[in-house]
Amino acid sequence: MNDIFRERIVRRLESLPDEITYQVLDYIEFLEARHGTGAREPGPLQKIAEGVQDTLRAARLPAAAVRGTMDAMEAAGRLMRGVAAAGKAAVEEVQSSGKPPTPTQSSA
Repeated sequence: MNDIFRERIVRRLESLPDEITYQVLDYIEFLEARHGTGAREPGPLQKIAEGVQDTLRAARLPAAAVRGTMDAMEAAGRLMRGVAAAGKAAVEEVQSSGKPPTPTQSSA
């Protein structure tokens, strides 16, 4: 899919209410199943979030409640990605220094 076409679809989706966009998602998933195509596999956090979203929708919660829950999960995902990036940067810094980290000693 080219960027122009992707942007056209996104622009149209953003103008629809949440209830309708869930119907669009359902239709896309139906088409994938019917034609034997599948989207790329989501990452672990995305997979959990999609499972929660599907569960909330199956419980027939209002779209606003689902959106609020998903916004909270998205914020948690951003936090986890930030923590992972900070940890990776710390490991890379230690590796690039060439010295093993020294444990801190507590005074007795």
